[in-house]
Amino acid sequence: MKRIKVPYKQEFITVEIPDKHLADVLEPNEVTIPEVTPHQMVLDSLMNPSVPPNFNDFLQLPGKLLIIVNDGTRPTPTRIVLEALKDYLVTTNVEFIVATGVHRGPTFNEYQYIFGDMYDLFANRIHVHDARIQEELHYIGTSRAGTELWLNNLVVHAEKILVIGSVEPHYFAGYTGGRKAFLPGTAGYISIEQNHKLALSPNAKALALEGNPVHEDMMDALKLFTHPIFSIMTVLNKDQEIHGVFSGSLDGSFYAAIDCANSIFVADIQEKVDVVVTASKYPMDVDLYQAQKAIDNAKLALKNGGTMILVASCREGIGEEAFLRLLSQSDTPQAVLHAIEAGYKLGYHKAAKMAEVFQWATVQAITDLDDALLESIFIQPVHNLQDAIDHALEVYGKDCKVLFLLDGAVTVPRIR
Repeated sequence: MKRIKVPYKQEFITVEIPDKHLADVLEPNEVTIPEVTPHQMVLDSLMNPSVPPNFNDFLQLPGKLLIIVNDGTRPTPTRIVLEALKDYLVTTNVEFIVATGVHRGPTFNEYQYIFGDMYDLFANRIHVHDARIQEELHYIGTSRAGTELWLNNLVVHAEKILVIGSVEPHYFAGYTGGRKAFLPGTAGYISIEQNHKLALSPNAKALALEGNPVHEDMMDALKLFTHPIFSIMTVLNKDQEIHGVFSGSLDGSFYAAIDCANSIFVADIQEKVDVVVTASKYPMDVDLYQAQKAIDNAKLALKNGGTMILVASCREGIGEEAFLRLLSQSDTPQAVLHAIEAGYKLGYHKAAKMAEVFQWATVQAITDLDDALLESIFIQPVHNLQDAIDHALEVYGKDCKVLFLLDGAVTVPRIR
């Protein structure tokens, strides 16, 4: 028997499975531990950027510095980057904006998670983006795909911008990081809705950039934005520690980080399996809207007719409500897709990606969500992971294979 520790909240659920039924246990790949401290990695990257500009030259540009940081649903090690930059920041006229996209603003604990000890130093200079407040947005133009780009006034009127982010696979944008600081990070609701509608395309998927309409629209929209930008993109290992830091231009640092991200987050498998247990680790277990990424990655390893078991607390509920309403008001997964064809709203891309899976797989979940709510959106609630796995072994028989994704939101299975 093999014992597997599956992340749940900030603890683990331990299960056992016979060796013959265990296909694999996947999480981000083991990589060599850097010989220097995370702080030094950041500083070394600033002194030797992946692509121009040079950080010191960037800081010498006139005007106030605006720093765009991710919100508390992302594992980005913003705190460590800011601590490494402290000597620069205390002598700089600087403000911060938290790039929430359509997420809620940070809680007090999330401010501590994002900024660490730097929060007390800069608390009165931290702003939170709200995509729904039109008065705080400024229109700068329309992309070729028709996305009207409304950005936060602080971003539009900034004199120079530092972006701090992290790069890992993303289920419809290809990868996180880089251009996402602006769209969706600090964009208006209508801009995000129009961009995310492009996620309905089958070409909008993990690891895909060329031909991915979401990514291409983000890049196209940024051509409307000509401010001086310096970017620090991090790549984390499976323990959410910094493995690589890539600095310089927004595009250059983003693309430079991708090979590093692939070496960590792409996990090769021999074949698809009958059962996939996929965990959405903290902090990406915040709600079902975020945990859905673990479903989308798990489908890549699951046979047609297989069973997927999502393990995610969804500690703050559903998240964006539009996709919940659409799923719960539809009689079948097919009806969900028909409704989306009739009219798109933000969040429907999540419903579409989920409904596509529901058409050919059984999806179960261990969460803190109400059972009736889960059942209303075609997910079977389970309360004991061991029992769910044992039942699946009975259903699929002696040749059943089970694969575990211990960090399903960012681990992308790929058949080799």
